[in-house]
Amino acid sequence: MTDGDSPAIINGLSVDVEDWFQVGAFENVIERDDWDGIKTRVERNVDRILDLFAEADVHATFFTLGWVAKRHPAMIRRIAEAGHELASHGYDHARVFTFDRATFAEDIRKAREIIEDCSGQKVTGYRAPSFSIDQRTPWAFMELAEQGYVYSSSVAPIAHDHYGWPEAPRFSFRPIPWSDLVELPVTTAMLGGRRVAAGGGGFFRVLPYAFSRWAIRQVNRRDERPAVFYFHPWEVDPDQPRVPNAPMRSKLRHYAGLEQMAGKLRDLVHEFRWGRMDMVAHREAAKAIELGEDSSSEEIAA
Repeated sequence: MTDGDSPAIINGLSVDVEDWFQVGAFENVIERDDWDGIKTRVERNVDRILDLFAEADVHATFFTLGWVAKRHPAMIRRIAEAGHELASHGYDHARVFTFDRATFAEDIRKAREIIEDCSGQKVTGYRAPSFSIDQRTPWAFMELAEQGYVYSSSVAPIAHDHYGWPEAPRFSFRPIPWSDLVELPVTTAMLGGRRVAAGGGGFFRVLPYAFSRWAIRQVNRRDERPAVFYFHPWEVDPDQPRVPNAPMRSKLRHYAGLEQMAGKLRDLVHEFRWGRMDMVAHREAAKAIELGEDSSSEEIAA
């Protein structure tokens, strides 16, 4: 740790465990029925990440697809044995708004059982694929609560062409008045009175590292809240296959900045204080507001 963050604040570090061919950018050009015939690269990439975390002496949460856990149980055990949290990313990366409540319930039940069987850990956290819980899916939080999840990190409180719920709070909130379920939105910063994405993924790969340093310091110092940061195993793999028939926009979104990603991550995990998402959820529970509660003017996207 440097003077970049407050010693009292531990940020949430997370990995969305999916393979290079399972991403939203390629969902219209690579069919799910073809996944079993594609050579996976997720295990080698997760092992690189585990080495990086061990080097920095940090622990994180691995939001894992049930599809991946079922095919790589030894990798799941290694994650658990290294002291990291296993949480659910759903079964096969279908976005929540493509389900009704019954099929969503089955998806998260199936994924949870597989991950728990592989890891020996109780799964208490969930992250929707592509941050796809929003105003269209109020039943999703109710289903998570009824299935006993403690927290979710499924909301991106910004406007974006791929996902987003810009009216949602920037920091922890309780989406259901009768439940203790806590939502931990992915981090945004305030720039010129507007929210900007600052929680990882493609924004971290493409923008200079100095932007992420500035954003996390803003959240830690000014807001006095933890950042929630995420990335994917395929983002540390610049040698992954290229998808020639993907739209140009999808290629740019997926492949830009891969060569620099590992170095940026090394800087990030050494510069700030990081911990598992279940620990952050526990600490943030007392600060969580109820969904719909009035916020300051800065909390509302322009």
